[in-house]
Amino acid sequence: MRPVPDLSWDHNAHYWPLLLRALPPRCDRVLEVGCGAGDLAALLARRGVRVDAVDRSPEMVALARARVPPSVRVVEADVADLDLPAGGYDAVVSVSALHHLPLEPALRTWAAAVRPGGVLAAVALPRTDLPRELPVEALAAVAHCAVGVWRLLRRAPRTGPVPGMPVREPELTVREVRRRARAALPGVRVRRLLFWRYSLVWRRPG
Repeated sequence: MRPVPDLSWDHNAHYWPLLLRALPPRCDRVLEVGCGAGDLAALLARRGVRVDAVDRSPEMVALARARVPPSVRVVEADVADLDLPAGGYDAVVSVSALHHLPLEPALRTWAAAVRPGGVLAAVALPRTDLPRELPVEALAAVAHCAVGVWRLLRRAPRTGPVPGMPVREPELTVREVRRRARAALPGVRVRRLLFWRYSLVWRRPG
């Protein structure tokens, strides 16, 4: 198996703390959609959370299974094809998977798996919205360069895409995601993030 780049910092890992802060106080069981190399699932497991980690890429599933602890169940599937337990999870989380999927059907499927009082929290890629987002795009470029220099000076391990990870260009801007997500899940919060990502957080009433 090919080596995996250091994932202690990249644009996705940078936002893991945001997802962890969004989890409900009682969080014993989590569904991760698009688990990739399994690092977030492993982090959750180290906190005592039972994780069902789903990815439709056979290469990513093989990589995740080699990296996560035995308490994480890794499933190779399209989550839309799974018979998810209604309200069966304290949280559904996802990093860089939502923009691969039809937005509204994905949100409804994920939301149905969240228990009352539970949380759906995702970070995904938006399509650039120029000229509206020019200031944040410029700031992101400067911050990205600064982080690169800082890591170089610290001789940190290289980062980069995980070999074999599926890539897809996003189709929706943050404004479009916000409008459509609010129609599908009233009360959802969508926020543009610095490093070419947006966050989407919804708490199921109850």
